[in-house]
Amino acid sequence: MTAGPVSITLTVNGEDVAASVPPRLHLADFLREHLSLTGTHLGCEHGVCGACTVRLDGAIVRACLVLAVQADGRAVETIEGLSASGEIADLQAAFIAHNALQCGYCTPGMLIAAQDLLRRDPHPDRAAIREHLSGNYCRCTGYHAIVDAVDATARGRADGR
Repeated sequence: MTAGPVSITLTVNGEDVAASVPPRLHLADFLREHLSLTGTHLGCEHGVCGACTVRLDGAIVRACLVLAVQADGRAVETIEGLSASGEIADLQAAFIAHNALQCGYCTPGMLIAAQDLLRRDPHPDRAAIREHLSGNYCRCTGYHAIVDAVDATARGRADGR
């Protein structure tokens, strides 16, 4: 016997959302297919690559490993919300300035993970940056430019820029 749709309510990027979803629908698919928030990318669908990274109640999670029903009553923030709020504007500018993106597929998840690091540790060293971003795969850049961009953002924030 297959279970029918489940009603959920959650906040996505500050907006209240109510929906009826299949019980086994992943949060990433819900965001992409039901809300057209396509910045949450699907890479491996096993929680390994980090392309689907979002914030759930302020903590970063892999949206491919969270069911939409598990987000019921919670707050989800996607790359679209962080970009629109201006929270990561300096980080986005640093990624551009340091050529820290090429194909761009990993970039949304990488930006969310980098912002999470900078919220926890405003002055990370390069080893801490690499460690924190190690769960987000990038097959194009070799990570050096990404680490440069995060490091430049941390220094800029420390200098009040």
